[in-house]
Amino acid sequence: MTAEAISAIGLSLSVAAAAATAGLPLAVAVAWVLARRRFRGRLLLEAVVSCPLVLPPVVTGYLLLLLLGPEGPIGGVLERAFGVRIVFTWWAAVLAAAVVAFPLMVRAIRLSIDAVDPRLEQAARTLGAGPWRTFLRVTLPLARPGLLAGWLLAFARGLGEFGATIMVAGNIPDRTRTIPLAIWSMAERPGGLAEARGLVIASILIAIAAMAAGQWLAEPREPREPREGRGDA
Repeated sequence: MTAEAISAIGLSLSVAAAAATAGLPLAVAVAWVLARRRFRGRLLLEAVVSCPLVLPPVVTGYLLLLLLGPEGPIGGVLERAFGVRIVFTWWAAVLAAAVVAFPLMVRAIRLSIDAVDPRLEQAARTLGAGPWRTFLRVTLPLARPGLLAGWLLAFARGLGEFGATIMVAGNIPDRTRTIPLAIWSMAERPGGLAEARGLVIASILIAIAAMAAGQWLAEPREPREPREGRGDA
Protein backbone atom coordinates (compact mmCIF):
# COMPACT_ATOMS: atom_id res chain seq x y z
CA MET A 1 0.00 0.00 0.00
CA THR A 2 1.46 3.32 -1.09
CA ALA A 3 0.70 6.67 0.53
CA GLU A 4 -1.51 7.47 -2.47
CA ALA A 5 -3.54 4.30 -1.94
CA ILE A 6 -3.97 4.89 1.79
CA SER A 7 -5.07 8.47 1.12
CA ALA A 8 -7.59 7.27 -1.48
CA ILE A 9 -9.05 4.68 0.91
CA GLY A 10 -9.45 7.21 3.72
CA LEU A 11 -10.95 9.78 1.37
CA SER A 12 -13.37 7.25 -0.13
CA LEU A 13 -14.57 6.11 3.29
CA SER A 14 -15.20 9.69 4.42
CA VAL A 15 -16.93 10.66 1.16
CA ALA A 16 -19.14 7.55 1.08
CA ALA A 17 -20.11 7.88 4.76
CA ALA A 18 -20.88 11.58 4.43
CA ALA A 19 -22.89 11.02 1.23
CA ALA A 20 -24.99 8.25 2.77
CA THR A 21 -25.60 10.26 5.94
CA ALA A 22 -26.46 13.48 4.11
CA GLY A 23 -28.96 11.73 1.85
CA LEU A 24 -30.69 9.75 4.61
CA PRO A 25 -33.27 12.34 5.83
CA LEU A 26 -34.47 13.14 2.30
CA ALA A 27 -34.48 9.45 1.39
CA VAL A 28 -36.68 8.66 4.40
CA ALA A 29 -39.12 11.43 3.44
CA VAL A 30 -39.32 10.36 -0.21
CA ALA A 31 -39.63 6.68 0.70
CA TRP A 32 -42.48 7.42 3.12
CA VAL A 33 -44.33 9.49 0.51
CA LEU A 34 -43.99 6.73 -2.10
CA ALA A 35 -45.01 4.03 0.36
CA ARG A 36 -47.95 5.74 2.09
CA ARG A 37 -49.37 8.32 -0.31
CA ARG A 38 -51.27 8.03 -3.59
CA PHE A 39 -51.29 11.21 -5.66
CA ARG A 40 -51.00 12.51 -9.18
CA GLY A 41 -47.42 12.63 -10.31
CA ARG A 42 -46.38 9.73 -8.09
CA LEU A 43 -45.07 7.73 -11.06
CA LEU A 44 -43.17 10.79 -12.25
CA LEU A 45 -41.58 11.18 -8.82
CA GLU A 46 -40.56 7.51 -8.86
CA ALA A 47 -39.03 7.96 -12.31
CA VAL A 48 -37.08 11.05 -11.27
CA VAL A 49 -35.79 9.35 -8.12
CA SER A 50 -34.70 6.30 -10.13
CA CYS A 51 -33.00 8.30 -12.89
CA PRO A 52 -29.45 8.11 -11.45
CA LEU A 53 -29.69 4.31 -11.72
CA VAL A 54 -30.12 4.37 -15.49
CA LEU A 55 -28.37 7.58 -16.51
CA PRO A 56 -24.66 7.33 -17.30
CA PRO A 57 -22.80 8.66 -14.24
CA VAL A 58 -21.00 11.16 -16.48
CA VAL A 59 -24.38 12.65 -17.43
CA THR A 60 -25.29 12.95 -13.76
CA GLY A 61 -21.97 14.66 -13.13
CA TYR A 62 -22.52 16.99 -16.07
CA LEU A 63 -25.92 18.04 -14.71
CA LEU A 64 -24.42 18.61 -11.26
CA LEU A 65 -21.67 20.68 -12.84
CA LEU A 66 -24.27 22.86 -14.57
CA LEU A 67 -26.13 23.39 -11.29
CA LEU A 68 -23.15 23.85 -8.98
CA GLY A 69 -20.67 25.57 -11.30
CA PRO A 70 -19.79 29.27 -10.92
CA GLU A 71 -22.37 30.15 -13.58
CA GLY A 72 -25.00 27.67 -12.39
CA PRO A 73 -28.24 28.57 -10.61
CA ILE A 74 -27.02 27.12 -7.30
CA GLY A 75 -23.26 27.46 -7.53
CA GLY A 76 -23.45 31.00 -8.86
CA VAL A 77 -25.65 32.18 -5.99
CA LEU A 78 -23.42 30.52 -3.39
CA GLU A 79 -20.28 32.04 -4.84
CA ARG A 80 -21.67 35.55 -5.28
CA ALA A 81 -23.50 35.70 -1.95
CA PHE A 82 -21.17 33.75 0.33
CA GLY A 83 -17.96 33.29 -1.63
CA VAL A 84 -18.40 29.49 -1.48
CA ARG A 85 -17.34 27.32 -4.41
CA ILE A 86 -18.48 23.69 -4.39
CA VAL A 87 -17.10 22.24 -7.62
CA PHE A 88 -13.73 20.49 -7.47
CA THR A 89 -13.88 20.20 -3.68
CA TRP A 90 -14.49 17.39 -1.19
CA TRP A 91 -18.10 18.54 -0.92
CA ALA A 92 -18.59 18.08 -4.66
CA ALA A 93 -17.41 14.47 -4.33
CA VAL A 94 -19.90 13.96 -1.49
CA LEU A 95 -22.77 15.41 -3.53
CA ALA A 96 -21.91 13.29 -6.55
CA ALA A 97 -21.85 10.11 -4.45
CA ALA A 98 -25.07 11.09 -2.65
CA VAL A 99 -27.01 11.71 -5.86
CA VAL A 100 -25.88 8.49 -7.53
CA ALA A 101 -26.57 6.38 -4.42
CA PHE A 102 -29.90 8.04 -3.55
CA PRO A 103 -32.19 5.63 -5.49
CA LEU A 104 -30.72 2.59 -3.75
CA MET A 105 -31.31 4.15 -0.35
CA VAL A 106 -34.90 5.14 -1.18
CA ARG A 107 -35.70 1.66 -2.47
CA ALA A 108 -34.43 -0.12 0.65
CA ILE A 109 -36.22 2.27 3.01
CA ARG A 110 -39.44 2.17 1.02
CA LEU A 111 -39.55 -1.64 1.12
CA SER A 112 -39.07 -1.50 4.87
CA ILE A 113 -41.86 1.07 5.35
CA ASP A 114 -44.15 -1.01 3.09
CA ALA A 115 -43.58 -3.94 5.45
CA VAL A 116 -44.85 -1.96 8.46
CA ASP A 117 -48.45 -2.93 9.20
CA PRO A 118 -50.62 0.18 8.63
CA ARG A 119 -52.96 -1.04 11.38
CA LEU A 120 -50.25 -0.30 13.94
CA GLU A 121 -50.10 3.27 12.68
CA GLN A 122 -53.89 3.54 12.76
CA ALA A 123 -53.93 2.23 16.34
CA ALA A 124 -51.45 4.92 17.36
CA ARG A 125 -53.62 7.57 15.70
CA THR A 126 -56.74 6.38 17.51
CA LEU A 127 -54.84 6.65 20.81
CA GLY A 128 -54.24 10.33 20.15
CA ALA A 129 -50.84 10.37 18.44
CA GLY A 130 -50.50 12.84 15.60
CA PRO A 131 -49.01 11.97 12.20
CA TRP A 132 -45.51 13.16 13.13
CA ARG A 133 -45.49 11.34 16.48
CA THR A 134 -46.86 8.18 14.87
CA PHE A 135 -44.08 8.29 12.31
CA LEU A 136 -41.37 8.79 14.94
CA ARG A 137 -42.71 6.35 17.53
CA VAL A 138 -44.18 3.58 15.33
CA THR A 139 -43.15 3.68 11.66
CA LEU A 140 -39.53 4.71 12.02
CA PRO A 141 -38.55 2.18 14.73
CA LEU A 142 -40.21 -0.68 12.84
CA ALA A 143 -38.51 0.38 9.59
CA ARG A 144 -35.08 0.75 11.24
CA PRO A 145 -33.54 -2.30 9.49
CA GLY A 146 -34.43 -0.76 6.13
CA LEU A 147 -32.84 2.53 7.12
CA LEU A 148 -29.60 0.78 8.09
CA ALA A 149 -29.70 -1.34 4.93
CA GLY A 150 -30.30 1.72 2.77
CA TRP A 151 -27.43 3.57 4.44
CA LEU A 152 -25.05 0.66 3.86
CA LEU A 153 -26.12 0.22 0.23
CA ALA A 154 -25.63 3.93 -0.40
CA PHE A 155 -22.26 3.76 1.35
CA ALA A 156 -21.18 0.87 -0.88
CA ARG A 157 -22.37 2.67 -4.00
CA GLY A 158 -20.58 5.84 -2.96
CA LEU A 159 -17.32 3.92 -2.64
CA GLY A 160 -17.46 2.95 -6.30
CA GLU A 161 -18.58 6.26 -7.78
CA PHE A 162 -16.37 7.44 -10.65
CA GLY A 163 -18.11 9.21 -13.53
CA ALA A 164 -20.09 11.86 -11.67
CA THR A 165 -17.20 12.47 -9.26
CA ILE A 166 -14.61 13.15 -11.93
CA MET A 167 -17.00 15.55 -13.69
CA VAL A 168 -17.96 17.71 -10.73
CA ALA A 169 -15.09 17.14 -8.28
CA GLY A 170 -12.13 16.37 -10.52
CA ASN A 171 -9.20 14.10 -9.73
CA ILE A 172 -7.23 16.07 -7.15
CA PRO A 173 -4.82 14.08 -4.93
CA ASP A 174 -5.71 14.12 -1.21
CA ARG A 175 -8.84 16.16 -1.95
CA THR A 176 -11.13 14.38 -4.41
CA ARG A 177 -9.10 11.35 -5.59
CA THR A 178 -11.20 8.49 -4.27
CA ILE A 179 -10.45 4.78 -4.79
CA PRO A 180 -11.84 4.53 -8.37
CA LEU A 181 -10.01 7.70 -9.43
CA ALA A 182 -6.78 6.51 -7.81
CA ILE A 183 -7.01 3.15 -9.61
CA TRP A 184 -7.64 4.93 -12.90
CA SER A 185 -4.68 7.27 -12.30
CA MET A 186 -2.39 4.37 -11.41
CA ALA A 187 -3.46 2.33 -14.44
CA GLU A 188 -2.42 5.16 -16.74
CA ARG A 189 1.17 5.05 -15.46
CA PRO A 190 3.79 2.51 -16.60
CA GLY A 191 3.61 -0.42 -14.21
CA GLY A 192 0.54 1.08 -12.57
CA LEU A 193 -1.63 -2.03 -12.91
CA ALA A 194 0.55 -3.89 -10.42
CA GLU A 195 0.64 -0.83 -8.17
CA ALA A 196 -3.16 -0.65 -8.12
CA ARG A 197 -3.61 -4.32 -7.18
CA GLY A 198 -3.70 -3.73 -3.43
CA LEU A 199 -6.15 -0.87 -3.82
CA VAL A 200 -8.42 -3.03 -5.98
CA ILE A 201 -8.41 -5.82 -3.38
CA ALA A 202 -9.15 -3.37 -0.56
CA SER A 203 -12.01 -1.86 -2.58
CA ILE A 204 -13.54 -5.28 -3.25
CA LEU A 205 -13.34 -6.32 0.41
CA ILE A 206 -14.92 -3.09 1.68
CA ALA A 207 -17.70 -3.24 -0.91
CA ILE A 208 -18.49 -6.91 -0.19
CA ALA A 209 -18.64 -6.27 3.55
CA ALA A 210 -20.97 -3.27 3.13
CA MET A 211 -23.24 -5.06 0.63
CA ALA A 212 -23.42 -8.22 2.74
CA ALA A 213 -24.38 -6.22 5.83
CA GLY A 214 -26.98 -4.27 3.85
CA GLN A 215 -28.53 -7.40 2.35
CA TRP A 216 -28.59 -9.12 5.76
CA LEU A 217 -30.43 -6.19 7.30
CA ALA A 218 -32.88 -5.97 4.39
CA GLU A 219 -33.92 -9.64 4.54
CA PRO A 220 -37.29 -10.26 6.21
CA ARG A 221 -37.04 -12.31 9.39
CA GLU A 222 -39.51 -14.71 10.86
CA PRO A 223 -40.63 -13.80 14.37
CA ARG A 224 -39.03 -15.94 17.02
CA GLU A 225 -41.27 -18.46 18.67
CA PRO A 226 -41.41 -18.13 22.45
CA ARG A 227 -39.54 -20.83 24.28
CA GLU A 228 -41.62 -23.24 26.25
CA GLY A 229 -41.06 -22.83 29.93
CA ARG A 230 -40.53 -25.77 32.19
CA GLY A 231 -43.62 -26.76 34.03
CA ASP A 232 -43.61 -27.17 37.76
CA ALA A 233 -43.50 -30.70 38.96
